[in-house]
Amino acid sequence: MIPITMSRKVRESIKELKKLGFVNRGGTVSHRNFIHADYPIPVVISGKSSSDAKAYQEKAVRKAINGVTK
Repeated sequence: MIPITMSRKVRESIKELKKLGFVNRGGTVSHRNFIHADYPIPVVISGKSSSDAKAYQEKAVRKAINGVTK
């Protein structure tokens, strides 16, 4: 049986990025671009803060966190 996991909310991803020093440099409408001095690629988060994060967004956040914490 495959375990069912609830996806995180967009606001949880944003909170985690900010905690590690990422800064929101702005974006258009519902897109936010987070940058960090030690990570060369901006992390783009889209959607309302109360929406469920998409799998590709969660993957991008995990990759960025791993890139900064190494």
